[in-house]
Amino acid sequence: MQTDTIAPPAIRATAAMTPRRAWLLILIVYFAVHFASLFSPPLEDDVDATHAQAAQHMVLTGDYVTMYVNGIRYLEKPPLPYWLISIDYRLLGFNVFATHLPLTLAVLALAILVWRWARRAFDDRAAFYAALAIVSTLGIFLYTRFLIPEAILSFLLALALYCFLTGLEDNSPAKIYTMWAALALAMLTKGLIAPVFFCAAVFPYLLLTGDWRQWRRLQPFTGIVLFLLIAAPWHILAGLRNPDHGHPVGNVPSATGVHGFFYFYFINEHVLRFLGHRYPHDYNKQAAWVFWLGHLVWLFPWSIYVPLVFNHVWRSRATWFSGLRSHSVLPAIAREEFRKKTIWLLSLYAGFILVFFSISTNQEYYTFPGWFALLMLTAAVVAGYEHNAEEFDPDLRRKTGDSLLGVHTLLAVVGVVVAVALSYGLWSSRNLPFTPDVGAALAHRGVGGYSLSMSHIFDLTGPSFAGLRLPAALATLTLLIGPVLALRYRRRGHHLKASLTVALTSAIFLIAAHIALVRFGGMLGSRPFAETINRISGDATRDAGLKANAQLIVYGDQANASSVIFYTQRQALLINGRSSSMIWGSFYPDAPHLFLNDSDLLRLWNTGVRHYLVVSGDDQNHVVTLLQGRPLFAIQQLADKTLYTDQPVAQ
Repeated sequence: MQTDTIAPPAIRATAAMTPRRAWLLILIVYFAVHFASLFSPPLEDDVDATHAQAAQHMVLTGDYVTMYVNGIRYLEKPPLPYWLISIDYRLLGFNVFATHLPLTLAVLALAILVWRWARRAFDDRAAFYAALAIVSTLGIFLYTRFLIPEAILSFLLALALYCFLTGLEDNSPAKIYTMWAALALAMLTKGLIAPVFFCAAVFPYLLLTGDWRQWRRLQPFTGIVLFLLIAAPWHILAGLRNPDHGHPVGNVPSATGVHGFFYFYFINEHVLRFLGHRYPHDYNKQAAWVFWLGHLVWLFPWSIYVPLVFNHVWRSRATWFSGLRSHSVLPAIAREEFRKKTIWLLSLYAGFILVFFSISTNQEYYTFPGWFALLMLTAAVVAGYEHNAEEFDPDLRRKTGDSLLGVHTLLAVVGVVVAVALSYGLWSSRNLPFTPDVGAALAHRGVGGYSLSMSHIFDLTGPSFAGLRLPAALATLTLLIGPVLALRYRRRGHHLKASLTVALTSAIFLIAAHIALVRFGGMLGSRPFAETINRISGDATRDAGLKANAQLIVYGDQANASSVIFYTQRQALLINGRSSSMIWGSFYPDAPHLFLNDSDLLRLWNTGVRHYLVVSGDDQNHVVTLLQGRPLFAIQQLADKTLYTDQPVAQ
């Protein structure tokens, strides 16, 4: 009798889905949710367009070693994602599709890899669920809507781990060298955390399994040489091109000197960031309960199966180490061994990442690289439970069926509660006129100083639903129908249909979420400002000579209007904007004189060429008071942002 709730090596053919049909459904979800979202909304302000500027600068200048944002050195990040995007820009132009395409392709590559891995370790159904989870999970969708490298990093680390495990299992030097290459590329994607995460899983795994005796198979000498040949050149060149210029005061850059690339990149951005002493201190740390419970949201809807995962871990605790050191050559037993080793490697990997970022400063998406491991293990548990629920033994079928019914009942309850909340928002805004600019109806509460990526969710108000009727209505219907339908399938024993319904419910919900993000465009991005500037003063992206006929000014950090800088390709003067990512590079002696104060704004305003001034939030009252008595024309407004100019605009 099969009682293991991790998917076993074989499932009855009548209960399985063919790989062709499985991939047809996976690709439908992928293209509907991820690929279709590549075209809108335009690039957001802050990190999205800031990182896009770095890739844009590579294309415009040909400098692929030192990244620049608004003319200032940007030394925080390794270059691989920006190299990939710069290739897109050369082929497709400067647009949101080209910017986010590498992230979306990384999601597809990750889905293919986890399908292949789960199919070898578990079975076809677990592989189907694992790949489907990658393309239908809320967190993976949300955190590929703006330009951060986590999706690319996740794929490369997953590839390195898979090649490590199968390379040892198959005694394949080609896979082992692929492991070293993937690890080097991962370091060029996110820095030192890539080899740290990899080694934190692999070293304990080798000790627990006894596979350390096979260390020669890992090609440590030639593999490290390959790793260095790929990862080292950029780091060396970046260090040579961005040297020390004197010494800062303490750990803070000063006007008389600044540490160079090696200190800033390795010490400030890695060690001091982990310890919470990075300069500048512009990152928050989530409360522990928010950090841990947040994963129920980021891994939704597959997180509903967490009780089943914990139940399996508890029930199998006594045999957790069994079979890890057997090294059998019999095919059936060898597959069982590979299954157990996969569970251990993924558990060590995901567990370390979760603990690491529970200690370090963090944002909601920092644990993204561990999500694929959690989703693959969850998919295997679900497939195992469904296998047991389809067994001929009535007692086993009843017990596992009841467990599955329990989580689906919970999902149905959660769906109804959220649908009721959305319905209330729709009802409260029923008499309000539709507004395409949802940002104008938000509260701007500034929770966490907007230093956490999801801070804007607290800005939602009842009136904002007037602009969100379509996505809110779609989400409401989806959450009312989908979970109840999945529960109905569970009750009738149609387990594959039930799990597929959960995934499709999530897919439709994510489509509604994308529509909502488009409606939030005026708050999250400022491309209409760029279009207005290009219309009035000429499109500087087509004629470099037009850049001199107008000057762009941003009040505050460049991140407040980074999409305007990107879409106009105009370097912006920053009033009181030496902050955040701009600080370190601004102290290099060859940095352009972009950082001004209120007195400089008064001196520049209404002199020489036309000036455009982008002002956000609470700074608007101050700017209006500061420029009182001088020509000040408000020519466009988006959410809490206003575009001013100092010369009349012809109608």
